[in-house]
Amino acid sequence: MPHVFCSIARWGLLSWWLVTAHCLAAQRPPQAGKPEKAAVSAAPAPDPAILQLLNEAARLQSEYHESEALSKYEQALSKAPATYEALWQAAVLSVRIGSRYTDETRKSAYYAAARLYANRALVVRPDGAEAHYAEALTLANQATLLSARGRLLAYKEMRSHVFRATELRPEWADAWQLLGRWHYRVDHYNILERIFSRVFLGGMPASASTFMAIDALRKAHELEPKRIQFAYDLARVYLNRSQQTRASAVLQEAVSLTPVTADELEISRRCRRMLEQLNRRLRRQVHHRLKRL
Repeated sequence: MPHVFCSIARWGLLSWWLVTAHCLAAQRPPQAGKPEKAAVSAAPAPDPAILQLLNEAARLQSEYHESEALSKYEQALSKAPATYEALWQAAVLSVRIGSRYTDETRKSAYYAAARLYANRALVVRPDGAEAHYAEALTLANQATLLSARGRLLAYKEMRSHVFRATELRPEWADAWQLLGRWHYRVDHYNILERIFSRVFLGGMPASASTFMAIDALRKAHELEPKRIQFAYDLARVYLNRSQQTRASAVLQEAVSLTPVTADELEISRRCRRMLEQLNRRLRRQVHHRLKRL
C-alpha cells in the first residue's frame, strides 16, 4: 500500500508542476520589436546541471536501472519542466515500469504520469517523433485498463501518433514495432468491437491491416535483429497467419540470443516453447504425409 500512495503522490506532484509550467509560459509577456531576434534570445544555452542529469539517466538506462533513470529525468524536469528529452524518456520509462506491476492501481498511476509526460512533450515539440511515440505507447498500455469504449477510443486516438512517429523517424525500430502491434490489434477487432466503432465512434480506425502489421514488425526486426521482443512479436503474427516456416526461422534467431534482463529471459522462454510446439506440429505433419504415401 505505501507503494500505491507513493505512485499517486508522484502523479499529483507531476500534475502540479506541469500545470504551473504551462501557466507561467502562458503568462510570459511577448517581447516587442524584432520577433526573430527575440526567438533566438529565448533559447538559452543548456544548463550544465540539466545535461549532467540527462547523461546520468541515459547511463542508468543503458545499465537497465530504469527506476533510477526515471528519478534522474524527474529531477531534471523539476529544474527545467520543458526539457524534451526528459519528458519523453520519462513517459516511456513510466509505461515500462508500470507494466510490470500486477496491481491495477499502481499500473494506472504510472500510466497516468506517463500520459502527462507525453502530452507535455508534444507541447514542447509537436513534430517530435519521440513525443508521438510516447503518446502512442501510453495510450496502448492505458487501453488495457479501460472499458470497451475507452479501449476503442484509445486505439483510435493512437493511430495518428504511431503513424507520425514512423514518418518522422523511419529508422527507429521501436516505432515500427508499435505500429505493427496497432495494425494487428485493430485488424483483429471482434464483431462487437467493430459494430461499436462504426455506430458510436464514427467508424473503424482507417487502414489497419495484418499484412501491414507483418511489414512493420519485419521492419523493426530488420533494424534491430538482436531485440528478442521484436522477433517474438513477428513470430507470433507469422504463426497466426499459418506461415510456419517463417515463424520457425525467426524463433530460431530469437532463441540464439542471450537474454540480459528478466523481461528478455521470460520472452526467451516463450520463444523456446513456441519453437518446440511448432517443431512437434511440423513433425506430425511430415509423419501424416509419409503415411499417405
